[in-house]
Amino acid sequence: MGMQIAFFLFSLIAIVGAILVVTTKRLFHSALALVLSFVGVAGLYILLEAEFLAALQILIYVGAIAILILFAIMLTRHLMDPKARAFNEQWWVAALVAGFLFLVLMAMILRVPWPIKAVAVPENVIEGLGSSFVGEYLVPFEVASVLLMAALIGAIIIARER
Repeated sequence: MGMQIAFFLFSLIAIVGAILVVTTKRLFHSALALVLSFVGVAGLYILLEAEFLAALQILIYVGAIAILILFAIMLTRHLMDPKARAFNEQWWVAALVAGFLFLVLMAMILRVPWPIKAVAVPENVIEGLGSSFVGEYLVPFEVASVLLMAALIGAIIIARER
């Protein structure tokens, strides 16, 4: 009974957050609602006993994507001018290119012989991944983390100057 209540609670959080994303008039509030929706999905992953996926959901989507959206909103706030045009004059070119790409992708998807047989997953995949991050791939992992930290500090400095 407790698992069902938790499932409905996390589902409600994810659904309410998703509805708020598309119904909120302020873009900043919409981005915060997106964070709420991502947290609800992470809770559902925890209920499915996929703790690693829940941690990735929080780290990647909440910690990176949503923060990137918030920085983009803060940096482009001055572009949201009421005098600016709402539509681009070349919208039909974009629609044609998008339609063409959709047709090409659908043709490729339909031609690929997708395997039906399920592949067995090794037991200690997550443990091996963690060992690789702190073992043989320590230097690239640290370089990526320093690069991300530098980008975050740079975005904060740019946002503060405006």
